[in-house]
Amino acid sequence: MHFSIIIPVYNRPDEVDELLESLVHQNYNQPYEIIIVEDGSNVKCDSIVEKFKAQLTIRYFFKPNSGPGNSRNFGMQQANGDYFIIFDSDCIIPKYYLSIVNSVLNENYTDCYGGPDKALDSFSDIQKAINFVMTSFFTTGGIRGGSEKIGKFQPRSFNMGISKRAFEASNGFGNIHPGEDPDLSIRLWKLGFQTQLIPNAFVYHKRRIDWSKFLTQVNKFGKARPILNSWYPEYAKLTFFFPTIFILGCIGSIVVLIFFTFYLPILLFLVYFISLFISSWWSNKSLKIASLSLIATFIQFYGYGIGFLKSFILVQILRRKPESALPELFFKK
Repeated sequence: MHFSIIIPVYNRPDEVDELLESLVHQNYNQPYEIIIVEDGSNVKCDSIVEKFKAQLTIRYFFKPNSGPGNSRNFGMQQANGDYFIIFDSDCIIPKYYLSIVNSVLNENYTDCYGGPDKALDSFSDIQKAINFVMTSFFTTGGIRGGSEKIGKFQPRSFNMGISKRAFEASNGFGNIHPGEDPDLSIRLWKLGFQTQLIPNAFVYHKRRIDWSKFLTQVNKFGKARPILNSWYPEYAKLTFFFPTIFILGCIGSIVVLIFFTFYLPILLFLVYFISLFISSWWSNKSLKIASLSLIATFIQFYGYGIGFLKSFILVQILRRKPESALPELFFKK
């Protein structure tokens, strides 16, 4: 296989510097190329790319801003490889990554794969807390790369691969964002392609976010899901309602406690958060990160739950067209 690594970037030259530096140290001994797609950035990374041209086979393209999905498609259209590997610019790649992917695909080939993410020691405590809640079984149930037990695995676009033939058959990513990666996975399944999780093909995902940006991000995740459910009702699950039910239940338990002095509902939530705290403490070996994980979890459930509820009402109850009801989720092609 000839890999082409596709990296869309928007105003993030420092991140591209770290990512390319990590690729320099890959132990993979077969030829591969890197395609950098600058998505209409005001702060370009062309000088960073130039710095690595002596060490990496790399090409740089600048295009008008049209969103990450379209930029990934553009990069794959320019690529020479027969298998495309897609990273977000805020990822750092372990040295064995390409060797692991090559070995797994040679033994158990699929036209699309995804891998999980982890946090480096150098990440901030908030980044580590957010990484924990985005990957923990207690919060996402393992759907972001920790487990395949929840059904068919849907690769996430910060760390995924797709064959050239699967890209050409599916036309790649759509113009919804976020949500473009599960949308692509489902369309691939409908075309007869298979996906798989490669557990050891992880990346260090910085996520480059503070609390405010995290709230905005998960709120958009929540808004995207009812749209995907309306497009692909056969893949809708009751578990997608969980964050909304969680937030409404939390509010309800407080009301019940205040007006009826009934403690059981609030105690159940307390047990959940204690369990989450212990899990994060055990995983991160830090009381501070465990405490921050509680904040991150509430933000995650609140942001996603409220976004999901709004989108569900607009798209699935009122039957409004997603592009007009929630235009912030769609890039114009």
